[in-house]
Amino acid sequence: MRPFELTAPATVEDALASPGTFLAGGTTLVDLMKLNVLTPQHVLDINELPLRGIDTSDGLRIGALERMSDIAVHPGVYPAISRALLLSASQQLRNMASIGGNLLQRTRCTYFRDVATPCNRRDPGSGCPAISGANRMHAVLGTSDSCVATHASDVAVALVALGAEVRLVSKTGSRTVGLSDFYRVPGDSPEVENDLRPGELIAEVLVPRLDWASHSTYVKVRDRQSYEFALCSAAVALDIQGSQIVDARVAVGGVATVPWRLTAVEEALRGAPATPTAFEAAASVAADGARPLAENEFKVSLLKRTVVRALLELTEGSR
Repeated sequence: MRPFELTAPATVEDALASPGTFLAGGTTLVDLMKLNVLTPQHVLDINELPLRGIDTSDGLRIGALERMSDIAVHPGVYPAISRALLLSASQQLRNMASIGGNLLQRTRCTYFRDVATPCNRRDPGSGCPAISGANRMHAVLGTSDSCVATHASDVAVALVALGAEVRLVSKTGSRTVGLSDFYRVPGDSPEVENDLRPGELIAEVLVPRLDWASHSTYVKVRDRQSYEFALCSAAVALDIQGSQIVDARVAVGGVATVPWRLTAVEEALRGAPATPTAFEAAASVAADGARPLAENEFKVSLLKRTVVRALLELTEGSR
């Protein structure tokens, strides 16, 4: 780790007026600084800023500095969000990690984290060795010839499924961006991972009121049951009236370069009966457009099975 200057601004205004890299839980930033992937000269500890609070009175409003562990057990948090948080990392890390920092965490691609290897995200134009190298954990959706790294966040998948937004603040004011629009697929510029502009800070996460989101879940498939990133995950919410699906939300992780909303699956579910046959038919289009690599072709079928599993768990649990 290289030397750096650490300061702790007392107000949001002070933080936004100071050049540097923001530090909250530090569960990603500190790791990358130790690896010399990130080498900020000035780090701003923002933990004392008034960016906390969880409000469930009309939808869900979460301050960016709220810890993942506290959000997961808060009354009124939608089950898909709570479950995604509880399946993330370890209890110790969840106690430290902030929701804002989690949404901004960098990819876990081993090539990105190894400064001795090329990586277009870390060093634009240097190449992407994952495309022809070790790529079992990499993406099959949203990829490009420049990058195939997956997005690491669990809770971002649940938030994208439920139409969440982030409120961003800067010296010039604030703006609100849908989380599905906030993340950027790599294209020719994989170093641009999101729509966060220089000098901006996530202030809060906003999830619109969706009464039937109380009927939601998150399923995570991984190589081991604790402290492991997803091979594939699925966040689903269903509005079922009688035995018919009126509305649906589905997003997946572990298989795409960004949290991936499956609008075609949602459309196939609407109006269909809540049956295993209908779930399998809807999930058959989940991997449309996938571009598997030499070691991750299994993710195409795993993706479909994970969506079906999440739908079955959700409906069987309500019978």
